[in-house]
Amino acid sequence: MTLLERYILRTTTGAFLAVLVGLTAVIWVTQALRELDLVTGKGQTILVFLAVTGLTLPALVTVIAPVALFIAAVYTLNKLNGDSEWVVATAAGASPLRLMRPFLALGGVVAVVVAINTLWLMPASFNELRHMITKIRADFVANLVREGQFTDLDRGITFSFRERSGDALLGVFLQDRRDPERILVYIAERGIAADVGEQSFLLLERGSVHRLVPGRADGSIVTFERYAVDLAAFAGEQGTIFYKPREQSTAALFAPDPADPFFQAAPGRFRAELHDRLTAWLYPLGSIVIAFAALGQAVTTRQGRGAAIAAAVGGMALARVAGFAASSAAVGSPWGLIGVWGAPILAILLPLGIVLAASRSGRERRPFAQGASGGHLRLDAAGG
Repeated sequence: MTLLERYILRTTTGAFLAVLVGLTAVIWVTQALRELDLVTGKGQTILVFLAVTGLTLPALVTVIAPVALFIAAVYTLNKLNGDSEWVVATAAGASPLRLMRPFLALGGVVAVVVAINTLWLMPASFNELRHMITKIRADFVANLVREGQFTDLDRGITFSFRERSGDALLGVFLQDRRDPERILVYIAERGIAADVGEQSFLLLERGSVHRLVPGRADGSIVTFERYAVDLAAFAGEQGTIFYKPREQSTAALFAPDPADPFFQAAPGRFRAELHDRLTAWLYPLGSIVIAFAALGQAVTTRQGRGAAIAAAVGGMALARVAGFAASSAAVGSPWGLIGVWGAPILAILLPLGIVLAASRSGRERRPFAQGASGGHLRLDAAGG
């Protein structure tokens, strides 16, 4: 890599890291503020709060990295042209493809990071987040709910107990009214929160389960000696226990469990999630090529760059919106996968065609310019 290419790479990398850290910090803070209830309402330590909010960082980096890379590329190209360095390098014979190499090198590194995030880190972090939230709920039930008070554990879930006896809770009442067509009420003489493996349960003894159906005077009552309520069920919908597609490993998405109730209900979400992960690494490359196609041509300082920057922003926004729309379409139909793959691939190929056309045009003009000057202008730093 030549001196000029190293300079371009250094400038772009610095801008990329600054934008990435800045955007990630701002969005992370907004996400973290919504989780302050972990400390103020559920009595967790600041370390638990940081762990829960920190588990969202891989997902944030996956979304923000292509945008930060695009902003860094636009900044660098505009700066080099404004300082006339781009004009000098082009006049020295450096082709657009050669000048694009440092941008592509950084884009390749970011693409690898995004691929690692989407294929491994992000699903692992969401899975761990599910376990942490379940444990927090179990700790909240066992240690922080006050005697004789009715407390909302989650939307539609109310918990209460009469008094505490050691680790046991006496006179337990648990109501689950998330499904308005099926209201469940658990009443037990004794209950205790326990962890079994990676799952948290509320173990009830000597009680009954009441099922109430609105509009009907009679209900059903089932008595029990021992009953285990899985607290992870409260994180699902209507009491169904499952892992969402984003919480499952990539290998599991390739071969979903047919017995998975969520897969049975919405197999398209597994399909869309899998192909979103497989294509996410293409967007950093697309952001680089779009920025270079719009701003990679050397112009004088008298010529405005506003239109070129607007075209680059519009192209990047169009690629991302098309990707999100295709992902939503893929949930309902496999034909949507054409758009899931087509959006990032076209975001690379179409701008790359513009860059190649500009490179060919430059090579055709260069011999005439060199003949008119009586020789070759060469700049070793540009490597032309």
